Order: sequence, then C-alpha cells, then structure tokens
Amino acid sequence: MWIVELAFTQAPERLAARPAHREKLTALHEKGLLRMAGPLADDSGAVLVFDVPDRPALDELLAADPYFRTEGVTMRQSREWQPFIN
Repeated sequence: MWIVELAFTQAPERLAARPAHREKLTALHEKGLLRMAGPLADDSGAVLVFDVPDRPALDELLAADPYFRTEGVTMRQSREWQPFIN
C-alpha cells in the first residue's frame, strides 16, 4: 500500500477540478485500488491510501488524474506503507 499526502491552497483551479478528481477516486475505490481518501479537517491538504503493488503502479494512477498537477495542489510525499491491521 501507498500513502499519498497532498497540500492545498484555495486556488480556484483546485476547487474547480475537485469534482472530477473525486469521481476518479470513487472509480478507483470501486476497483479496489484506493482504500481511503479525504481532506484533512482544516482543508489544508488530503491523505489517500492506494492499494497497488509498486511505485510504477502508483505513478501511473497519479499521472492519470490531472488534479495532481492542478494549481493549488502539491504532493508533499508518497510513501510505501505496510499496515499490520487492515
């Protein structure tokens, strides 16, 4: 699994792109590729948990969603995660 942490600004481009981004995330969740996703309580960013086997698979999913390249969205980090309770 992979954890992706995003940082946000209030850029209008980000807010305009958010509905399409959430639709993409919903489709990934339905396919079992995304376990969880959501904004931080203060809307300063978000955390996403992807269930993919490796970095290339994660990078492919992120590249397919233009939200990750939208003004006002910065990827702080992406890290492999190995939960022992699922």
